[in-house]
Amino acid sequence: MGTWPPMDLSEPPEAAMTTATRSPQSTLVHSYLFLRRAIGLIGLALPFVLILGKQLSQGGGPASSLSSYYYTDLRDVLVGAMCAAGVFLLAYYGHDRVDNLVSSVAGIGAIGLALFPTTPDHDVTPWDRTSGVLHLAFAAVFFLSLAYFCLRLFPHDGEQPEKFGALYRACGGVILACLVLIALAKYLGLTPSLHPALWLEAVAVEAFGVAWLVKGRTMEPRSVP
Repeated sequence: MGTWPPMDLSEPPEAAMTTATRSPQSTLVHSYLFLRRAIGLIGLALPFVLILGKQLSQGGGPASSLSSYYYTDLRDVLVGAMCAAGVFLLAYYGHDRVDNLVSSVAGIGAIGLALFPTTPDHDVTPWDRTSGVLHLAFAAVFFLSLAYFCLRLFPHDGEQPEKFGALYRACGGVILACLVLIALAKYLGLTPSLHPALWLEAVAVEAFGVAWLVKGRTMEPRSVP
């Protein structure tokens, strides 16, 4: 884990590559950006891996939600990916204490929703119901924390041009909209065969992945030494 306050990220990390040996500051910057990119890659890849992986390994229709892939052959992928994202978020240090607190809360949410699976579709036990409630609570904490990153923290840290602020806000808005629509779909009792929770969760996870990849400067041009 890093130290607080964090390092200055205003200078592009590639600037440190003009010499054969990187300074300790440059190494920290690269590690810091790696965490962002790793979190983003997990978010971007997870829905595709789960949905396509089940089709290839088991066949049949998609699960009712991303969380329901816990009860398929992709269980270890889901749990491993969320625990990895949680660890990366706990190791992440931002620009101030609020940034650090939100990342820690999001990390706990990610690990919690992985360790407490959603309620299965059949043969439900009392523990399954308890685990399902805890899963929903951790999932809400996780997604709301990510939305807060996109809406409040990423656009105002002064690291990147203003054009990225609109992208972060859009990603945050998509996450919140998907959460509202998931709740609305459940309240209205939409046809389960449409899998509304699955597709809305997938869109929310993709939005969070895009935001963190951009924050990791994956989409910025690299300077030439």
